[in-house]
Amino acid sequence: MIAFIGTGLLGSNFTKALIKKGETVHVWNRTAAKAKALEADGAKAFDNVADAVRGAKRIHLTLKDDAAVNEVLEKAHLGFEPDAIIIDHSTTSAGGAAERTEIWKKRGYTYLHAPVFMGPGNALESTGTMMVSGDQEVISKIEPELAKMTGKVLNFGITTNKAAGIKLIGNLFLIAMTAGLADTLSLAKTLGISIDEVSQLFGTWNPGAMLPMRLKKMTSNTFDQPTWELNMARKDAGLMIQEALRGGAPLAVIPAIASEMDKWIAKGFGDNDWTVIAKDAV
Repeated sequence: MIAFIGTGLLGSNFTKALIKKGETVHVWNRTAAKAKALEADGAKAFDNVADAVRGAKRIHLTLKDDAAVNEVLEKAHLGFEPDAIIIDHSTTSAGGAAERTEIWKKRGYTYLHAPVFMGPGNALESTGTMMVSGDQEVISKIEPELAKMTGKVLNFGITTNKAAGIKLIGNLFLIAMTAGLADTLSLAKTLGISIDEVSQLFGTWNPGAMLPMRLKKMTSNTFDQPTWELNMARKDAGLMIQEALRGGAPLAVIPAIASEMDKWIAKGFGDNDWTVIAKDAV
């Protein structure tokens, strides 16, 4: 039997997928109605989290943050089986993941942080990417079962909180990309360029394909071999800001980047590749 704790959009679809695979699943959620609704799919809902995990060999978590995970695990542990494995898919701090691994090990239980890059649809279809790190003996035993949930499991080695850090890095990039797209749409609106035309551009010109080479450029310390000079990139950023302001739709992200560009130009790096703004990061 498997217990799933936290049945929001991700947890509920994980649960449905596990049931379709023939698993018996007990569920619990702070908002009891969300767990109760899964009984229509074959899950068994509990009002008490300790009752939900009692008898479970695997206890999966999809909760909000470190505080929620710590609080719920403390309440749930009264029902833990001696050999139960706690598998936490929540996005948490790296420090919290490491701390929980040690705390629960000292209390006689196995805690594995296994965050994911997947939406509710992926959870239902068992597609996406799950990340793990830590005790390799534990991971080797549980990885086949985790792979059934996501299709792909990336093992980042023995450091217990490495997967947590990778998850935060990935989410940072998604947030930055989305914010950049928001600025893109704002500028397009002020210039009278339609969403269809923006889609046409990115449908043909895929800047995402540049990511591996851009990362290589930024980490190779070859800023003195520019493909786009910082001075020129800053000029273009200024044009973007001016056009957006003229149209009454100030940008949110580009002004901050322009300010960072100004710092590096003031340091004398204006003729370098514009990626020099990442020099201190690497």
